[in-house]
Amino acid sequence: MEHVPRMPKLLDSPRRKPTPLLKSAHDMVFRHVHNSNLIYNAAWEDPRLDRQLMKLNGSSRVVMITSAGCNALDYLLDGPAEIHAVDMNYRQNALLELKQALIRKGDFDELFEMFGLGAHPRYEAVYRRVRGTLSLPARKFWDRRIGFFNPASLKKSFYYHGTSGIAAWVMGNALFKLRPNIKNFAACLLDARSLQEQREAYAMFEREVWGPFSHWLLRQPTLMTLLGVPRPQIKLIQDSYPGGLTDYVKDKLRHVFTELPMAENYFWRVYMTGSYTLGCCPNYLKQENLLTLQDRVDRLTPHTTTVSNFLREHPGLYTHFVLLDHQDWLAAHDTAALLDEWELILANSAPGAKVLMRSAGLDLSFVPEPVRSRLRFFPQRTEALHQLDRVGTYGSLHFAEVIA
Repeated sequence: MEHVPRMPKLLDSPRRKPTPLLKSAHDMVFRHVHNSNLIYNAAWEDPRLDRQLMKLNGSSRVVMITSAGCNALDYLLDGPAEIHAVDMNYRQNALLELKQALIRKGDFDELFEMFGLGAHPRYEAVYRRVRGTLSLPARKFWDRRIGFFNPASLKKSFYYHGTSGIAAWVMGNALFKLRPNIKNFAACLLDARSLQEQREAYAMFEREVWGPFSHWLLRQPTLMTLLGVPRPQIKLIQDSYPGGLTDYVKDKLRHVFTELPMAENYFWRVYMTGSYTLGCCPNYLKQENLLTLQDRVDRLTPHTTTVSNFLREHPGLYTHFVLLDHQDWLAAHDTAALLDEWELILANSAPGAKVLMRSAGLDLSFVPEPVRSRLRFFPQRTEALHQLDRVGTYGSLHFAEVIA
């Protein structure tokens, strides 16, 4: 077997439980990073599953977490009446606004080079042509950060910017330098023509990836913070998954890369290569969808606030709520805010409203007990669909209907 460089002695010492001071420090760093940066440059939830569960139509009124805006644009293809994309981080909404502006402009080549390839040789000129259509916060952000799309930059792709992109870039470069064949095995994996070829490629890829360095890297709170994983979610995985975080990640990767076709897995392709392809990309980057999205893009409105404040400021009867995994954090840190959010969701739900959630955990323990009696869950449907999730990083998927 190829020699693996030893890490310093410190890395081989037994793992100690974090002290309360270290936990507080980790939480403080997490909040600082998330309040100061673009976190997600691409959505990390599979909208194909979402749309199968939600069955949006012309009367649907959706409230959702913005993330990178990819999935909000995907939902537009089902023709909902309105989508409200809500995020506390204005940078996430600035990203969505730039995508909307390029869709309105209707130049597919520009849209695809910017967000498909992650770079454009005339990125500044492209930005100048749509800048005036953006909100003031979005203009301020992109005035400073439009260089993310500079193909001559060190990282060469927008998808290696933002904290999640930086984490992918750092991990990739570190592993490629330690084990040069990883890059070749990754290419074999992405280009596999069948699941059998994928399994053969992944067996080689997996042997190369998992060594002392990658095990050490996975235990670093800084890396998890950059990826947008808060300490409560790490603890949730450690406490609920057999083998803890390391086995969780290994099992999730093995499932995605050996059981689901990589030819349509644009989620992992973009972080492994820095770009999408015309045949493997989110639906908003497919040319056949551009005219439909142009016609419907104004039905999607970004809001920089919390879900609770949005519902207080915009009361109404909403048919769908897409909450991602943010309730994991609320359940661990602020149960009063979690209950407040649920009270507002239930008060602003149309009859039979649907709620879609994900969790790092394996069950519904993050949903307060009094709330569960107001919801009807569909575990058989979600458990089957969860196995088809092309991202594959969540512990569970939950879909519920509000009971009148």
